[in-house]
Amino acid sequence: MEHKLLIECQRNDRNAQRKVYEKMAGKLYSVCKRYLKNDEDIEEVLADTFYKIFTKLNQLQNHEIFEAWAKKIAVNECLQKLRSMKALEISLDEEFVESKEAPTDSISFEKDILKLLNFLPEGCRAIFNLFAIEGYPHKEIATMLSISEGTSKSQLNFARKKLQELLVNHNI
Repeated sequence: MEHKLLIECQRNDRNAQRKVYEKMAGKLYSVCKRYLKNDEDIEEVLADTFYKIFTKLNQLQNHEIFEAWAKKIAVNECLQKLRSMKALEISLDEEFVESKEAPTDSISFEKDILKLLNFLPEGCRAIFNLFAIEGYPHKEIATMLSISEGTSKSQLNFARKKLQELLVNHNI
């Protein structure tokens, strides 16, 4: 992101904010889509994310890490939304939803995996995203979600197992 554009955003320049929004909305929408299923929830979280970005931009010391910083805000907003929905009551006994049809089109392996994440229970999906996609360690995930490290690890294993089953059963 251009340093000059971010400085203009810090000065509450609406045109600069619109440009940042246009450049970042698609990327941040994709991040939110990995955590949330409902488009209304995603839109709400995206709005909250941009609100935080624009109100806290003056706290960002290094504009070179803007995109990573914005992505982290989006992830935190998604987790906050999941907590508010009480969707992170994680249990190994949580039922796996098999009633949905798995995607059959093979656009690309990565896109198929991301589609398959929608078939995981909310808590497993959040942990899988944080660990496998975002790169957070189990200790940090446990802190973020107010769970134990062991729960984080077991839910990750549960998610991997279910994803493998989906991949095998649906020839992806």
